[in-house]
Amino acid sequence: MTEAAPPPRKALNPIVKLVLELGPLALFFVANSRPGLFHGLVGGLLPADFPPDKAGMLTATAILIPVTFVALIISFALTRRLPVMPVVTAGMVLVFGALTLWLQDKTFIEIKLTVIYCLFGIALLGSMAFGKLLLPIVLDTAIHLDAAGWRQLTVRWGLFFFALAGVNEVLRHALNWDQWVAFKTFGVLPITLAFALAQAPLIMRHETKEDAFSDEM
Repeated sequence: MTEAAPPPRKALNPIVKLVLELGPLALFFVANSRPGLFHGLVGGLLPADFPPDKAGMLTATAILIPVTFVALIISFALTRRLPVMPVVTAGMVLVFGALTLWLQDKTFIEIKLTVIYCLFGIALLGSMAFGKLLLPIVLDTAIHLDAAGWRQLTVRWGLFFFALAGVNEVLRHALNWDQWVAFKTFGVLPITLAFALAQAPLIMRHETKEDAFSDEM
């Protein structure tokens, strides 16, 4: 008897997926701009006494933590699986967000992006040394490429994540808090989407019906 094929993965509606990705960022931006609107929701998470000039930063961080996990829970409820990238991101939001609230220091929430992208870059490029490719898992993608295509795409994405981490390090020192929030909200995702679209020619050249590494992943 042949084994039954595994059921196909449930895919999120593109609009729902976009809302789940942009929702936490949008609320982070609004909470930073209008912290008074959210004090009734997250007042218990904020330090008892904090300077008024930190109200936006602390409120935005306190909002970001729960809404990130709410988005993750909704995604799991709809697909019955947890993609690697959102899970790692949620974990980093919890750790660095908690440190930001505890120490009232924006450095931790700003450096979160650097840590996340460095981790992804290390995981992608480091796994190649062991003959493994993590990109299909990290990007949660259904495309099928030959071996050369996956290797080239892995190198490109690994280097891109390191470059994005470097950009964040430069900008978090060069920009003030509000400017950095605008970069995080309106800059990171468009940059990432533009890079992903730029990989279309490589993907088209190496696309196959089945992955070359499907038995290993």
